[in-house]
Amino acid sequence: MKELTCIVCPIGCQLSVEESGENLSVTGNGCQRGVVYAREEIRAPKRIVTATCQIEGEAGYVRQDVRQHVRHDVRRVPVKTSSPCLREKIPALLHDIYKTKVSLPVKAGDVVIADWMGEGINVIATRTFG
Repeated sequence: MKELTCIVCPIGCQLSVEESGENLSVTGNGCQRGVVYAREEIRAPKRIVTATCQIEGEAGYVRQDVRQHVRHDVRRVPVKTSSPCLREKIPALLHDIYKTKVSLPVKAGDVVIADWMGEGINVIATRTFG
C-alpha cells in the first residue's frame, strides 16, 4: 500500500493506494479528481519543469530595476514547460533546455523549444528581456 497526499486542490486529502496486478484501489479521496491523480502518480508520474536557458552571446543582458534602483546582470532566461513531462524523461528535457541559447528580445510566453521530442511539450519563457 502506498500513501499519497493529493495535490489537485488545497484540501490535500490523504490517499491510500492499493495495487493488485493491473487494478488500483484508491481510498481517502474527497472527490473523483483524487482517484485520477493517484492513478497517474502511480502509473505515469508527470511534473511541470522549470529551468533556465542561456542568452545568446557572452555579455548577457543588463537591466535596470526602476523600483529598487538596482542593476541586474542577467545571463539566463527562466523557462517552464507548457504541460507536464513524464518524470523519467525530465533529465533529457533538462539537457536540451540547458544547451538551448535564446536570442534577445524575448517576451514572457514566447516558445523557446516547440513540441519537445514530439511529446507536445513546449518550453516557454517566463520573463521578458530586451
